[in-house]
Amino acid sequence: KEWPETPPFSKKDFFRADEGDDENFYNLPRLVYHIDEPAVASLTQYYRANVSPGSNILDICSSWVSHYPVEFPKMMKRISGTGMNALELLANDQLTDYEARNLNVNPTLPYDDNSFDVVTCVVSIDYLIHPIDVLKEVRRVLRPGGKVIISQSNRCFPSKAIAMWLNMNDRQHLELINGYLKYAGFNPAKAFDITASVPGVTYYDPMF
Repeated sequence: KEWPETPPFSKKDFFRADEGDDENFYNLPRLVYHIDEPAVASLTQYYRANVSPGSNILDICSSWVSHYPVEFPKMMKRISGTGMNALELLANDQLTDYEARNLNVNPTLPYDDNSFDVVTCVVSIDYLIHPIDVLKEVRRVLRPGGKVIISQSNRCFPSKAIAMWLNMNDRQHLELINGYLKYAGFNPAKAFDITASVPGVTYYDPMF
């Protein structure tokens, strides 16, 4: 998809069925996977193949699990996380440090410029009502040559996902993310289908 020079989005595109306080919605820890195990395994293997040892990593919209390989805490210099629920972040044993933050209220990241080699975001960009502002912050905290890895499936809390996301298919979701990145100042993104293939299983979550 060719995006225009300026963002074509309107306020209604970011409307959510539940416009109530996000901090109330996420107040209770949800210590469950939000994608199925084959999708988790595929994402973990992707990280293993694409994140260099010794990296400084930031996981935004993080929770009790970041889906990084088990060896990452010993291999990486730093793994930071920011997310909605402090108790979930506390339970994430892969993080070296964390800060709870509602990016829909304050779309800034509490880190210095050029702090990270990699920034990840797992099945959460569909909940952001200021995604371009957040990704501008991601670009700010990334070091030159750093990468942002935004993973996405088709699962969500429909009441908290933005309106235009709910009206799109998987391909359109990827195009939308590419548009967000363009307006945040990134170079054109690459998209990969890393959906797992499980013998004898007729359905599993797609993973991109």
